[in-house]
Amino acid sequence: MTQAAQSTRTPEPDQGGGEPGELCREPLRGLPRDWVRSLALEAGFAEAGLVALPHAEHARDAARFEEWVEAGRAGTMHYLERRAENGGLLRARVGTPFPWARSALVCLALYDRTEPLSTMAAAPDAGWIARYAWTSGRDEQGRQRSSDYHKVLLKRLKALDRRLRGELGEFESRAYVDTGPVVERALATAAGLGWTGKNTCLIHPKMGSFVFLAVLLTSLPVAEREALSAPALPGWVPDRCGACRRCIDACPTGALFAPYQMDARRCISYLTIEHKGPIAGELMEEMGRQVFGCDICQDVCPWNGKALREAAPPADKELETRAELVNPALEWLAAMDEAEFEKRFNGSPVRRAGFAGLRRNIAVAMGNSGSSKFAAQLEAWGADADEGLRAAARWALGKLHGARLHLSGRPGSLS
Repeated sequence: MTQAAQSTRTPEPDQGGGEPGELCREPLRGLPRDWVRSLALEAGFAEAGLVALPHAEHARDAARFEEWVEAGRAGTMHYLERRAENGGLLRARVGTPFPWARSALVCLALYDRTEPLSTMAAAPDAGWIARYAWTSGRDEQGRQRSSDYHKVLLKRLKALDRRLRGELGEFESRAYVDTGPVVERALATAAGLGWTGKNTCLIHPKMGSFVFLAVLLTSLPVAEREALSAPALPGWVPDRCGACRRCIDACPTGALFAPYQMDARRCISYLTIEHKGPIAGELMEEMGRQVFGCDICQDVCPWNGKALREAAPPADKELETRAELVNPALEWLAAMDEAEFEKRFNGSPVRRAGFAGLRRNIAVAMGNSGSSKFAAQLEAWGADADEGLRAAARWALGKLHGARLHLSGRPGSLS
């Protein structure tokens, strides 16, 4: 991933906040939580929380991350294994890559929850693209265009950073949206924005888990009277998953092998986006119609259902849904050549899978569809130069052939 960050040098602030959006002039060392949150909302975020660094549970969170990586559960995401000069994992502790960081402002942005869920009935020839990748915006002529949430939210973080500098003077900072050496979910929990669910996603009690996380690290301290971390933080949210295990039971590949435990090597999101090359047959069998990412563990979460029923948020104009990406026809996706793929998904998260990776995933979905109408396309892909696509297409043909035999009770052709 490309890292987007900004940095400058900094003195410590001397004043705090009063009314939202207005800096209080009474002496108060450090950032007031409510004032900073109000600036984040003005910048376009749906919610925000501030936490002093290092936070109260940083050692526990670091140990959990280290254990997860050392167990090999990060798969081929080797950037998660990067180590600092002292041998520690770079992402385990914010203080390792950023020893100057004294506070983290964690911001939430919502993505669409009103469209059909992946768990709902759909046409047998439809694929599924994770809803976070549906995002789009409008150009100057009002035409809908793909929008990269990384860029959209980074722009908001930078605007927020400039606002703070205008009020407080210079300071050191870094702004990250899924690209920096930080574990955003752990910081969000420490900032009182929710809890980590059994599906390993951050769950906000009112917004659920369909949220983007954006982090602004600063060298500014949090106001002393507010420099608390969860669970001492007044707004801290306890774990509310209770006895529920819907996400664990619904995970097709067993990636959620225990509460709060996820093996990325079996996760459909990892397999369809990060993993390159062939996919094991036992996993393809369980991938269903997912061609980019997976929403199953979030779609079955009752907290997302509650959030939609009780407080449907206003649409974010920079993160609107592209209707053609909701339950997209596999034939439509398969018909794209590389030039059309680049044009249609320019600025979209879908590009991360790559043209060959997306076609591989489409082949798997075709095999799981049970429809023989895909046989010709799969036979063509079965001779492709890309090993991952070739293996997936041949597996899919074998599965469709087996389904045909099962239905007819006798040998038959798929053509």
